[in-house]
Amino acid sequence: MNTAKYALFEDAYFNQLRAREYGRLNKTGQVYLDYTGANLYPESLPANHIAQMQQCVFGNPHSVNPSSQLSSDGIEAAREAVLQYFNATDYCCIFTANATAALQIIGESYPFDEESCLLLCADNHNSVNGIREYCSVKGGTVSYAPLHAAQLTIDEVVLEEKLKASQKRSHKLFAYPAQSNASGIQHSLSWVNRAQELGWDVLLDAAAFVPANSLDLQQVQPDYVSLSFYKIFGYPTGVGALLVRKSAFGKLQKRWFAGGTVAVAGIGYRDHLLLNEHHRFENGTVNFLHIPAVKNGLRFIKQTGIHKIHERVKSLVEFLIPALQSLRHNTGQPLIKVYGPDTTEHRGGTIMLNFFDMNGERFPLEWIEQLAGEAMISLRTGCFCNPGVDEANHQLSSGELFAYFSCKRAGLDALLDFPEQKRGAVRLSLGIASTAADLQRLLAFARCLLNCSAPKTAAIREHKTVNPLLLHHLMPFLPT
Repeated sequence: MNTAKYALFEDAYFNQLRAREYGRLNKTGQVYLDYTGANLYPESLPANHIAQMQQCVFGNPHSVNPSSQLSSDGIEAAREAVLQYFNATDYCCIFTANATAALQIIGESYPFDEESCLLLCADNHNSVNGIREYCSVKGGTVSYAPLHAAQLTIDEVVLEEKLKASQKRSHKLFAYPAQSNASGIQHSLSWVNRAQELGWDVLLDAAAFVPANSLDLQQVQPDYVSLSFYKIFGYPTGVGALLVRKSAFGKLQKRWFAGGTVAVAGIGYRDHLLLNEHHRFENGTVNFLHIPAVKNGLRFIKQTGIHKIHERVKSLVEFLIPALQSLRHNTGQPLIKVYGPDTTEHRGGTIMLNFFDMNGERFPLEWIEQLAGEAMISLRTGCFCNPGVDEANHQLSSGELFAYFSCKRAGLDALLDFPEQKRGAVRLSLGIASTAADLQRLLAFARCLLNCSAPKTAAIREHKTVNPLLLHHLMPFLPT
């Protein structure tokens, strides 16, 4: 399929944006396909931020002196910008180091006990999965809503049953992603309201969703929302947020205190008084140099238009999936298997796939990533911190997983070849700076794998050249 015959959304606009704000991609000859891992920053963001830091004096915000006040004002302006961007008038914004740190607050502070229940979607990032350890140690019940293996969507019949099954439990938390970080599948936001109707608190992992989708927290009102700002606009890194619905804030029980979170603490008489709202959970000195830059990043996204970004990414995916699926070896074997739906329905800008050789054998992931790197293509391989999706893709049974972990714990790695060979995938993720030229470079790379045999993993580990002609075929597509 030729992109020239396919109308990408606002192609001229986004090509101009790329030249103006992401020109380093063209200068270095790189194809960046890891927007789910980290969005790329527009060059104006760090430039403007550095200029501001060069002109001003910023101090530790835990004071009222001029430099401290300037930092405090910048932090609060960023906080207000976040709440406005997500239309979150009924929420508190707690700044964290990233989405994982936001989720850790929930794990530490949610009132898990013997009567509590944690319901997770099988499609969750490990930072969400890890909350189950907090629940388990307090004697609570943990369960998972499974996925449909073919479409990688939530089994909604089972989910409904599980939501109804625990009505007599206290402190029930349902946690799921608005969009899968692994497959790009988007799970219906209607489950937020449905779970709440059945007495559940809802934690929505929005980290992979908000870079190319609008989230209006007046239209849908989860109790807790986790996100990272570098995934939305690339800069700054090291800043995330936990958005807490004010009506659910009191349920979070801070079990310790730190500098910046208490109004007063005693030693002779051991007691402390925690600060209110967001201050209670912003431990120590927050990232006062980078948090103010969040406001600039959100302004950039608003000026570009999140709905415009959404439609652009959608059009890229609509072109790329059928183009990848059309590639076949002379034997008739498909080169690529795409996991999840073939269309953009229920799908964001992430495509999860594997490459297979002319005999139907999977190309080793490390070989694909190494070869793509030689072609200056940044993609990602592995399980993407999302074991549930990987287990569904490769139909791994609980028995196989039990044997795997048992061998690992016993140090019997020699017995692990079978599951290791089955796991993992290649992840392509598109974003604001992706262009038709990027897609053509990727397709040219993929076509170089047609009618080839997969190298053995052992040969790769020994750094043997398996197919010396393959890189030669790639030369026309490498940067000059």
